[in-house]
Amino acid sequence: MQIVMALIVGLIFGIGLLVSGMADPAKVLNFLDLAGSWDPSLAFVMGGAIAVGVIAFHVAAGRKKSLLGDAMRLPTATQIDRRLVFGGLAFGVGWGLAGYCPGPALVSLVGGGEKPLIFTGALLAGMAIFELLERLPATPGKQHV
Repeated sequence: MQIVMALIVGLIFGIGLLVSGMADPAKVLNFLDLAGSWDPSLAFVMGGAIAVGVIAFHVAAGRKKSLLGDAMRLPTATQIDRRLVFGGLAFGVGWGLAGYCPGPALVSLVGGGEKPLIFTGALLAGMAIFELLERLPATPGKQHV
C-alpha cells in the first residue's frame, strides 16, 4: 500500500510541477531574473506550496502516526548551522544556473533532453560526495560541511 501511495503522491506532485511551470527552466530563470524579464507567477506557486506545507506540518505535529500507520518522523533541528547555509547556497546556485531544482529535474527527465540529464547526474554526484564526506572520521574541533 505504501508503494502505491508513494506512486500516487509522486504523480500528483509531478503533474503539479508541470502545470505550474516549475519544470520549465526558462520560466524559473525568468522568475529569478529580477532585473530583466521577471515573471512573478512562480511566487504564487511557491506561496501556495508554503501555505499547504504550513497547514500540513501543523496537522502532522499533533499526530503520532501517519495516515498509513507509520511513526511520524518530523524534523527536529531548530538551529541554523553551516550545513544548512552551505546546502541552501548550493541549492540556490544550482537552481539559478540550471533553472532546475531536484523535483522538476526528475519530471523533466521524462521529456528527454540532455540538460535535465546533466543536472540530475550532477545532483547525484553531489549527493554521493556529501555521503562520502559524512562518513569521514571527524577531526577534533572541526565539523564537516
